[in-house]
Parts: sequence; structure tokens; C-alpha cells
Amino acid sequence: MNEIQIPAGEAALAGNLTIPDQAKALVLFAHGSGSSRNSPRNQFVARTLNAAGLATLLFDLLTPEEERVDLYSREHRFNIGLLAERLVHATKWARKEKQTADLPIGYFGSSTGGAAALVAATELPNDIAAVVSRGGRPDLAGDALPKVIAPTLLIVGGEDHVVIELNEQARTQMRCEVKIEIIPGATHMFEEPGALEQVAKMAGDWFVKHPAAKSVNDENSP
Repeated sequence: MNEIQIPAGEAALAGNLTIPDQAKALVLFAHGSGSSRNSPRNQFVARTLNAAGLATLLFDLLTPEEERVDLYSREHRFNIGLLAERLVHATKWARKEKQTADLPIGYFGSSTGGAAALVAATELPNDIAAVVSRGGRPDLAGDALPKVIAPTLLIVGGEDHVVIELNEQARTQMRCEVKIEIIPGATHMFEEPGALEQVAKMAGDWFVKHPAAKSVNDENSP
């Protein structure tokens, strides 16, 4: 694992980059409300993806100062535009780095990070091969939903009833390949025994299954 700094306009975002031998793709993580690259759940998923031959980049979408403000005001965690912008910066950084430049890229978003991943995927349609959302809020992606072309997997806990409904509403607005997987008995944080393991396995399979981005031209061709 390499600790890196990602330039994002006037901000610098700390990240952890892990590249296994003969990596098949690179997965960028967009963490959720009030979280960071140190999220134990995302770290667990990242290790599982690494074992499946996928490189991972976990990074902070907010600077330390922004995180301190957000802790009290919560003004940044639901700023999907800002979070998506930071994800786009990280993607462009990865495209310029020699060790990741040629790898297909996928997004793994959690909670509000799920919406940020979908919005960012519409801004870089030719670069994003697949999106996975864990307990995400894709509904917060709003007008971006019909514009997503990356194959998208929405994973929700079976006991997370409100979020299930929000994911189903979002799915009806999406025109790309999209699938909802509901993990029985799991709540929003997937803390139940075996739940997070299922999330990680589903995510890994999805990223391996969709190794290349579909261009806009491909989408519109007969």
C-alpha cells in the first residue's frame, strides 16, 4: 500500500493506493456520510478486491479542515456536487499515474458516496467501467441518473427498508444496465455476520465482469 496525495483544485486529498500483481482494474472508493479512507468497512471490501486481483484507491473526499466543519454542520457530506468533483479529480490523477494509467476504472460508493460515484461517472463516461453502491443513496444523484452509462450494482441490506425504496426509485430513472442486490437480514451498516463478506464478493464479481468502459458512441450505436 502506498500513501499518496491527490491534487483537487486548491485541496490536497490523502489516499491509500494498493496495486496487486497483474491488476485487472482499479476501483476508487467514495466513502459515505461522515466517513474517511479509514472506514473499516471499506478497508475490508478493498482487501477482498485486492485478493481478487483488483487495485484499490481509498482516499478522503474532504480535507481535514472540511471534515472538522462537517462534523458539526454536516454541510459537506450531502454536497454531492463537491464529492463527485473530488472523485473526478482522483480519477484524472489515476489516469496520469504510470502504474494506473492503463487500468480500467470502477467506482465503489457508500451512502452519499454512492450518489457521488454516479454523478462522477456521468462526467467521465468513457473512463468508468462499472459502479457499485453499498447502502447508497443513488436518489441523491438526481438528474444524473438517466445519464449514467456504466453498469451499476446497487447493494442494499434487507432490513434497510427506506434505502431499499430509494434505490428502487433511482433504478426506475436509470437507462444503463442496473441491478439491485438485497442481502437478507442486513441493516444499513452491514454489521451482521457474513453481510459485508457478501457485499465484497458481489462487488468483486461485478468489477471483474465489467472490465471496460462503454463509450457514448457504443451506447448510441445500433
